[in-house]
Amino acid sequence: MKHRNSHLLVGYWSRLRKGRDVPDQTDIDPRAIKRILSHVFILEASDTGRPLYRLAGTSHCDRYGAELKGANFLSRWEAHSRSALSLLLQQSFANNQPVCISSLAASEECGMVEVETVLAPLTFGGSSPTRFIGMMQVLGDASALMGKPIAFERMVASQFVRETEPQSSQDLQPPAPPVLRTHAKAPHLRLVISRDKPVTMHREVDAMLKKIMDALEIAPMPHLRAVQ
Repeated sequence: MKHRNSHLLVGYWSRLRKGRDVPDQTDIDPRAIKRILSHVFILEASDTGRPLYRLAGTSHCDRYGAELKGANFLSRWEAHSRSALSLLLQQSFANNQPVCISSLAASEECGMVEVETVLAPLTFGGSSPTRFIGMMQVLGDASALMGKPIAFERMVASQFVRETEPQSSQDLQPPAPPVLRTHAKAPHLRLVISRDKPVTMHREVDAMLKKIMDALEIAPMPHLRAVQ
C-alpha cells in the first residue's frame, strides 16, 4: 500500500477483529476514523458481481461526481477489470483478508490519475462476510482531473494485505470516551502477493481507454493480472 490512509484504515479494521476472522459492521465507530471518514465507504457484496454502495463519504462521492448510495461499485470500471475485481472480492471473503487495488482513473476530459483502493471484509450480523469497508485515494497530484469527476477506471494491479509487526495507532484513536483509547499498538502491514492462480487480463483496451491513451500519447499497458 502506498497511501498513508490505506494503512490507517486497514490497521483500524484489524484491531476491530478482536480475535475474529473479520469484524462486524456494527463494530465500526465513526469517531475512531474521523480523519478519513469522508473518504470511507461501505459495500454490500453478497453478490460479488454487483457490489452496491450502502454508505459513502462526501469526499468519495465528490470524486465521482454523484451520490453513490445504491450505485454499483463496478459501474465505472472497464469490462476486464470488472471481471477481475469480482474474483478478487470473492477471494477476499474466502481468505478474510483486505485487498489493495491499484488503478488508472480518468475523467471524461481524459485527465488521468493513479488511484489506490483498499477493501476490507466485514460481516453484518452473520458468521460470513458479506460487506466491505473501503477507501479510495488519488496518489500524487490530482490536478490532472481539473476538478472533474472520475468517469472511468482500469485496474493495473492487486495485492492482499497481511499483518506483521506492530506500529503506533495514535492517529486512529477516538477523542472520547477514554476507554476507547486502550489499544496502544496497531499491526504493521505489508503487502503479500500470491501467484498460485493468476487471472490474465486481455491486452485490448476499450474505446474510452484508447481515447484517453491517445490524448495523453501513452502506449497500451502490458498484460495485467489479478493477483490472488
